[in-house]
Amino acid sequence: MDHDQDEKTSPSMSPLKQALRRVDKLQAILEVAKAMAAAHSLDALLPLILREAARVVEADRCSLFILDRQRGELWSRVAQGAKQEIRVPLGQGIAGSVAQKGEVVNLRDAYEDPRFNRDWDVKTNYRTKSVLCVPMRDTHGEVTGVIQALNAVDGAFDEEDVELLIALGGQAAQAIENAMLHEDISRLFEGFVQASVMAIESRDPTTAGHSGRVASLTVSLAEATEQAPAGPFKDLRFSSDQIQEIRYASLLHDFGKIGVREPVLVKAEKLYPHELEVLKQRFDLARKDRQMASMVRRLDAVKLRGDRAVEEIDQEENERLVRELKEVDDALDFVLQCNRPTVLAQGGFERLSGLSGLSYNDSRERPQMLLTPNDVQVLSIPRGSLSPTERREIESHVTHTFRFLSQIPWTRTLKRVPEIAYAHHEKLDGKGYPRAVMSEQIPVQSKMMAISDIYDALTASDRPYKKAVPHDLALDILRKESESGQLDKDLFRIFVEADVPKRALKAR
Repeated sequence: MDHDQDEKTSPSMSPLKQALRRVDKLQAILEVAKAMAAAHSLDALLPLILREAARVVEADRCSLFILDRQRGELWSRVAQGAKQEIRVPLGQGIAGSVAQKGEVVNLRDAYEDPRFNRDWDVKTNYRTKSVLCVPMRDTHGEVTGVIQALNAVDGAFDEEDVELLIALGGQAAQAIENAMLHEDISRLFEGFVQASVMAIESRDPTTAGHSGRVASLTVSLAEATEQAPAGPFKDLRFSSDQIQEIRYASLLHDFGKIGVREPVLVKAEKLYPHELEVLKQRFDLARKDRQMASMVRRLDAVKLRGDRAVEEIDQEENERLVRELKEVDDALDFVLQCNRPTVLAQGGFERLSGLSGLSYNDSRERPQMLLTPNDVQVLSIPRGSLSPTERREIESHVTHTFRFLSQIPWTRTLKRVPEIAYAHHEKLDGKGYPRAVMSEQIPVQSKMMAISDIYDALTASDRPYKKAVPHDLALDILRKESESGQLDKDLFRIFVEADVPKRALKAR
């Protein structure tokens, strides 16, 4: 038995105590393995490995380096005593040598080994003495990094420490591989979601930024709800994975709009541009028809009353023509006013029925209506710019969204993304869409998104077909919907009291 082992197995320690000590360390490794298996983030995993490695081999501190084969380097996101990321070329220093050769290095005094870089001690104001550096190997036996223990409590590391640290390193290698794979999957999902948002916004550039703003508002409302001191949500808590689930569902809540016809999707006014152009041309023809009719009446009047009455006839006809043209122009002004969409439901469209009686004669003297029955019906839409048929087509985007999201093999922690997005247009009173379900069937995350979605749609300043609604008016509209049982009044109260729009703006 060498000197290192003499210190660890002194006569004062009985064989039973030695056995119990070893069992305790092995049990610690098993516990660490369980903890590492549950850690999916490298930022959480690496400090755990270092802390437990130091405890198992009774070292002052530990460092962990991961092998980057593409760059031929070792890197350490967590190295005790150093705040910045450390990168070491493969083969350089003790850690680089262990990673390259796959051999254990156990030193009583690091300063006696030429591979040791004393500059790190100088930079960190630390004195390294004993060093135990072992390779971490994956299930295929490949070296994936190294664990380095510094300054054994008993002065030196023995063979038991080597054995335990190698065992821990094997567990750590697998846990790190899983964590890095988890991070890769997370980046993949993030890239996919961002690409999907770009696809949505390319279909309808006028709503660019809406998905991101709704996500920020919904996440901020979820976080504010967790802080509620009282009310039905005072015990509600979300994990970081659930917050990410809410964010993804919010970012993708409108993805189904790619299945909606573009003219309907971007319809800015009640009449499509080509329909409005045809309507204006009819009014122009009506003006010309009245002017031509006036000229005919002038000629007939002169024939009947003689040349001496020309001035009087002109005065009479001019006055009549002004009235007739004004009637046409006023009618067109009213039609253009009716064509603009409104945020709130409005009436006053009764005059359209009267205007439907206005006509003009075409080139063959056949009477034509200025407003068709379809024009009257579309211009009488009380709120927004969509007809009932077009609104149903727009509403179908929710079903398209659900079907699309349901095709994605979401991870276990994100599996409710389709369900949350599916219900963001449902109302608590069962009058929402597409399924018209009641409150108890609507996820609380969807109820939060509903408030956020409506608020952003009202206050957005980038919509060419409407002016942005002021913040206070938007809250009044939301308040009325919550009081009428459409939106969750408790969530709306938190939305207002926590000033969620301001919180979301800061978070972006």
